[in-house]
Amino acid sequence: MPPHVQRFVPLAALLAVTVLWVAHGAWLWGAPFALLFGVALRYESPYRRRRYLALAAAVVVLALAPISTDTSPYNFVLLGAFFLSAIALPALVLWHEDPHPVTFKLLPERLEPLELFYVLLSVPLAWGAFALYFGVLSPEVPFNWSLPRVPDDASLLRLFVGINLVGIWDELFFINVCYAVLRGLFGARTANVAQAVIYTTVLYTMAFRGVGPVFVYLFALTQGAMYERSRALLWVLVVHLIVDYFLFQAIVSAYYPGLSVWWHGRL
Repeated sequence: MPPHVQRFVPLAALLAVTVLWVAHGAWLWGAPFALLFGVALRYESPYRRRRYLALAAAVVVLALAPISTDTSPYNFVLLGAFFLSAIALPALVLWHEDPHPVTFKLLPERLEPLELFYVLLSVPLAWGAFALYFGVLSPEVPFNWSLPRVPDDASLLRLFVGINLVGIWDELFFINVCYAVLRGLFGARTANVAQAVIYTTVLYTMAFRGVGPVFVYLFALTQGAMYERSRALLWVLVVHLIVDYFLFQAIVSAYYPGLSVWWHGRL
C-alpha cells in the first residue's frame, strides 16, 4: 500500500468504529474495523500510535456510555462520569508529550475582529438553523428531549443546565481533545473533517436525528476552524452556548407553543 494512503488507514478504521459502536451499538460489525485499526497501528511510529490509542480509549468509553437526553439527577451523574472519563483518558495518556496536545487553554493570545464577527454571526445563524431544522425539516426531533405535558420550573431548569453542560463538554472533548490530538497527526483540514465525524456521531446518538447530522457536521467544522485560528477555547465555548440557548428555546417552544421560559422569575 502506498505510504500516503497507508497513513490514513488507522484514522478511517477508527472513524468507522466510532460510527458503528457509538451511534449504532453494532459491536460485531465494528469488530473488523477495530482489528484493522490495531493492525494498522503496528506500522505507525510510537508517537502516532500513542495518540491514536488515546483517542481509541475515549471512543470505547463513549461506546459504553448511556448517551441520552435524560435529565434525571441519576443520569447527570452517570453520564457525566463517562463524559469526564472520555476527556481525562487522552489527557492522562498524552500528559508527558511535549508539546502536550490537550491544553484546556481558555483565552486566546489576542483578539481578532474575525473571531468577534463569528460570535456575532452565530446568533442569527443559530436562530435560523433551528427554525429550519425543528420547524420545517425535522419537527419530531425536539421531542427527543423529555418534558412534562405541563411546564414546571424543575424540569425546565434541568433541561437548561443539562443542555449547557453537554455543550461545554462538546467543545472540551471534540475540539480541545479530538481535534487537538488529530492535529498532531494530520493537517488542519484532515483533522477537522475527522473530529467533525466524531462530533456528529455522538450528537446523533444523543438526539440530533432527521437532518440533524448535516447541521451538526457543518457546525463542528466551523468550530474546528475557529479553534485552529485561536488555539483557545473561549470563542468555541461562547458560540456553543449561544447555540444552546436557541436549542433550549426551540425545544420549549415545540412542547409549549407560545410559552417563553424567561417569565415570572423562572430560570
